[in-house]
Amino acid sequence: MGAGTGDMIRLCREAGLREREFAQRDGFVTTVWRESQPESQPESGPESQPESQPVSFEIRVLRLLVSGARSKADLSRGLGNKEISGQLNKVIRMLVAEQQVEPTIPDKPNSRLQRYRLTPQGEAYLKANPSGPVLP
Repeated sequence: MGAGTGDMIRLCREAGLREREFAQRDGFVTTVWRESQPESQPESGPESQPESQPVSFEIRVLRLLVSGARSKADLSRGLGNKEISGQLNKVIRMLVAEQQVEPTIPDKPNSRLQRYRLTPQGEAYLKANPSGPVLP
């Protein structure tokens, strides 16, 4: 975790906010931010809305492929990045291995024209996990 992590924890405490959750996945440290009330205010009962859950990177990639096949560069832009990240490369490899995504040119995996499309397994996964798993 970076040097600013301690400052962030301290500032959240001073503001009366819940402490943040940290997760490490694929070599990346992620901060999980949830909408919350300051700790000094009691939380409402079970009738309250569930806390917002972060959407996993994998689900975000799968959602982008619902509209059709896309290149890694298209996916990266859809995720709000200028360049293709190492994390995107790992996620694509994982989704292909799990047969949730397939390349449009399977014989040429490194082709500059390569695109990826959602498979029926990927569609079923999205339907079963609309918001996706929370990072561990």
